[in-house]
Amino acid sequence: MNHKLFSTALVAALVGGATLSLAPIGAARAVAPVVKTSAPGYYRMMLGDFEVTALSDGTAEFPVDKLLTGTTPAKVNAALAKSFLKSPLETSGNAYVINTGSKLILIDAGAGRIFRPTVGHLVASLRAAGYQPEQVDEVYLTHMHPDHVGGLMDGDKMVFPNATVRADKHDADFWLSQANFEQAPAAAKEYFQGAMASLSPYVKANRFSPFDGQTELSPGIKAVATRGHTPGHSSYVIESKGQKLVVWGDLIHVASVQLDNPSIGIQFDGDAKAAAVQRKRAFADAAKGGYIVAASHIQFPGLGRVRADGKAFTWVPVNYSVVR
Repeated sequence: MNHKLFSTALVAALVGGATLSLAPIGAARAVAPVVKTSAPGYYRMMLGDFEVTALSDGTAEFPVDKLLTGTTPAKVNAALAKSFLKSPLETSGNAYVINTGSKLILIDAGAGRIFRPTVGHLVASLRAAGYQPEQVDEVYLTHMHPDHVGGLMDGDKMVFPNATVRADKHDADFWLSQANFEQAPAAAKEYFQGAMASLSPYVKANRFSPFDGQTELSPGIKAVATRGHTPGHSSYVIESKGQKLVVWGDLIHVASVQLDNPSIGIQFDGDAKAAAVQRKRAFADAAKGGYIVAASHIQFPGLGRVRADGKAFTWVPVNYSVVR
C-alpha cells in the first residue's frame, strides 16, 4: 500500500468534513430484525433460442408420510431422513415461462387465492422476472387441480386477459362437468369448484382452446398425454437447437421417496395404476435421454436431470448459472 497516498486521502477526507468512526472490533453495528421471507422467486436459463424462467408460487407443508400410497409412513420417513428431510414436508409450487422470441407461454398458473395461504405468489414472481401478466400469450395447463389453475383468476378478473388457455380435453370434460361435480364426494367438490371458477371465464370469453393428446401447440413445443394423475394430465416437450426440456407437471411429488421407488403414488392421483406407469416411463426416458426436466413440486426451481441407479433413480439439479 502507498502509505503516503493513503495518509493524504485521509487528511483530505477529514478536512472536507467527513468523520471517521472507529468501532471496537466485533461490535454490532445495528440490531436487525429477523425477516423470515425470501424475495419473489424466479430462475432463468436458456434452452437453445428459448428463454425458460422458473417461477415460484410459494411453498406448502404436506404430511407426505400419510399422503403417499403403496408404501408405509415408516418407509417414507426413513427415505426423507436420508435426504435430511421430514414430514410434514415443505413442498414447492413451480410454474414455467417459455419465451420463444415470438410468444410468451406460461406453463401452469399457480394456486392464486384458492389453495393455501403460503402459495399464490406466481404473479409477484412473474413481475420480478420482468414480465407482466398482460404479456402472456398462452397458458398451458398440465392439469386442472387447484394449485395449477387457481392463479388464472383474481376474484372476478382474468389474471392473463390476453392469453389463450390450453389443456387436454379429457381434463376439461372431467373437471368442468356439472354432472361430475354433483356426483363427486364432498371432499372432492372443491376441486371441481376451483377448476370451474378458474376456467369458466376464459371459456365464456372464447379464450380456452382444448387439445387431445399429443399435439404441437407452438413451434418447438408439444403436449404429450401422461394421463393418470388426472384424466387429462399432460406433459410438455420443449425443444430448441437440439436442446430439450420436458415439463412433467405432477408426475412426481416427493423426489426423495418416489425416485427410489416409482411405484409409490400419492392420494391426489385419480388413477394410481396409470399414474405409476407414466411415472416409471418418464423416469426411464429422462435417464436415457439426459435432457432437463421441470417438475411442479420438486424443490424450486424444480429443474434437473435424472440418472438411473439400478432400478432406482437420482435427481441431479441443474448447475446454477447466470444467464448471459
